[in-house]
Amino acid sequence: MGMIAGVVLTLALFGYMFWPEKNPFVQADKTRVDYLRERKDAIYENLRDLNFEFLAGKYPEPDYMEQRAGLEDEAARVIAEMEALEARGVFGRRSRA
Repeated sequence: MGMIAGVVLTLALFGYMFWPEKNPFVQADKTRVDYLRERKDAIYENLRDLNFEFLAGKYPEPDYMEQRAGLEDEAARVIAEMEALEARGVFGRRSRA
C-alpha cells in the first residue's frame, strides 16, 4: 500500500513539475510590443549607467553628451513604435512573475 502511494505521489510530482505551462525551459511567444518594452527598459538602464559613469568622471562631457543623445533618440523611436502598435490594438502580454 505504501509503495503504491509513493508511486502515485511521484507521478503527481513529476506531472506538476513538468506540465508545459510550468516548465521553465519552454519560452513563451513574445509580441513586438513585449520586445519593445524590454528594449525600452534596457535603454533606460543604459542611460542610468551612463549618467552614473559620467558623474564618476569616467567620460568626458562631449562623449557623454553624444552617447546620451543617441540613447535618448533610440528610446524615442522605441516608445513611438510602442504607441503606434498600441494605438492599432496590438498589446503585449504581461509577465506572470
